[in-house]
Amino acid sequence: MYHLPLTLETPAANLALDEALLDAAVEGQLPGEVLRLWEPTEFFVVLGRSSKVAEVHAESCRQDNVAVLRRPSGGATILTGPGCLMYAVLLDAERRPELRSVDRAHELVLSTIERALAPLAPGIARQGTSDLTIPAEHPGDPPVKFSGNSLRLRRGHLLYHGTILYDFPLERIEHWLADPARRPTYRGERGHRQFVTNLPATRKALESALIAAWNANEPLVDWPRERTNELATSRYATFEW
Repeated sequence: MYHLPLTLETPAANLALDEALLDAAVEGQLPGEVLRLWEPTEFFVVLGRSSKVAEVHAESCRQDNVAVLRRPSGGATILTGPGCLMYAVLLDAERRPELRSVDRAHELVLSTIERALAPLAPGIARQGTSDLTIPAEHPGDPPVKFSGNSLRLRRGHLLYHGTILYDFPLERIEHWLADPARRPTYRGERGHRQFVTNLPATRKALESALIAAWNANEPLVDWPRERTNELATSRYATFEW
């Protein structure tokens, strides 16, 4: 697998690059499967493909100059920023036919990540559709989430991407995000601050674990620059699409 450790200058460009990689895979312009790792330099909100703006404290975001964007995959609205490692894997469903099933796609990717991160923290488990959790601090309490993930399948290629909180200021989440429209059963009535946590690991350790798990040892030199720029300016400049 190829490895692309690349954070671009703007939130829009960073979201656009994930979609541009999927487009390039569909068009046969990538040399193989790709693992991209990046970390935002500023805070911004990302709506899922069908998420509602009501899930965002829009006025607070406006006052604080926190961008609100939309991604092409499903899943819930997230807040990301420094202290949140973002990843994306571009996988070939022709080589991996099990990826044509959404449930099996979640299982393949999340089980790979779960095994990769297991040495860094005890008790990592998958919850809900596509969350990764660790046990709560107090025995008997429900698990807490450190990773949310989503996918998009197009013409035999899968974009699977998500978040890994490791040094994130968790108190900021409820300042910019409202309560979600949908809740996984294991969340119950917990607010953002009680529901999410940081994985006790460094960015370097996380990156090394993911690179090893996906065997992503070949650098991707030629990434889709023009398509990224086009998407960033024409599509990701607004969440309304």
